[in-house]
Amino acid sequence: MRRFYLAAVIPTLLGLFCTGNPAMSGKEAMWYTPLQFSRVRCDLCPHKCVIEEGRRGFCRVRENRDGKLYSLVYGKPCAVNIGPIEKAPLYHFIPGHRRLTIATMGCNLSCKHCQNWHISQISPAEISHYTLSPEEVVKHAKRLGVNSISFTYTEPTIFYEYMYSIATLARKRGLRTSVVSNGFISPEPLRKLIKVLDAVKIDLKAFTERFYYEICSAELAPVLKTLQVLKEEGIFFEIVNLIIPTLNDNPDEIEKMCLWIKENLGEDVPVHFSRFTPAYRLTRLPATPVETLEEAVRIGQRVGLKYVYIGNVPGHRYSSTYCPGCGEKLIHRIHFSVLSNSIEDGKCGYCGHKIPGIWE
Repeated sequence: MRRFYLAAVIPTLLGLFCTGNPAMSGKEAMWYTPLQFSRVRCDLCPHKCVIEEGRRGFCRVRENRDGKLYSLVYGKPCAVNIGPIEKAPLYHFIPGHRRLTIATMGCNLSCKHCQNWHISQISPAEISHYTLSPEEVVKHAKRLGVNSISFTYTEPTIFYEYMYSIATLARKRGLRTSVVSNGFISPEPLRKLIKVLDAVKIDLKAFTERFYYEICSAELAPVLKTLQVLKEEGIFFEIVNLIIPTLNDNPDEIEKMCLWIKENLGEDVPVHFSRFTPAYRLTRLPATPVETLEEAVRIGQRVGLKYVYIGNVPGHRYSSTYCPGCGEKLIHRIHFSVLSNSIEDGKCGYCGHKIPGIWE
């Protein structure tokens, strides 16, 4: 039985209708190497899948056809919506603005706690989709009056070509773009992509290779490399760490992660510690105690990180932004809503301390 994930109001307003199987067409991929005997190696992410003719890679949406690699999801989003940028979460990227969110099916990780497993852990034939060209995405974003387009929900890396086309057109039309990513992408595609993006949010899922291997079927080292590339290239980014009880909530591990961030990325990088709620294959674990999140914030602050937040706890004081210079509350947030903003020209409205981010 074919499923459809996000039959929301926005697609209806745009006049979009569910259509059939994305596997019936495709666009040639940008990052792959032809091999002998009609095989190809996908170079998009660190999996480096070697794919036989007629087969697909780990992500399920990139297929070898006669020795050429094709994306099966170009122009075929399964989720289209409008929401606040704070939901990304991106707290230092034009606070309070609305973004058009878009995703296709598929992912290059298989996280056991995935909140969007309905669309990330399936093959194209298992779900319906919309037909929406990059030009139409940008046109609709302008029509709806949003400030940016955000690639999110699943893993945007696997719909790289579609994302790259949209972001390139969006920039020409005066729209900003952001990506919500697991960071499991090869350096070369990443460097090309961020030339047309404005902001990045990376899920740093844990700080051990064991967690990445056992929980996500991936590796930590490439994600750390991604963060270093973002720093080198000078694009604005924020980091989220979802704290899962018994799996990545060890205070020593959190301290090591915070120290690595400070030493390799800088003390000004916004870091969010978010609350886990049971999902997918981790339904027997409890939600993260708020006290655990508060301890993570104290650890981050103690090692010298200036902007440390708590996520998924509506109303918590660490959902707001405070000036590291004078301590005043600069952005008052309740969950995804911005109630007040005292940042002026990128500086604290009280003491003039420069606050990193994109503010207009």
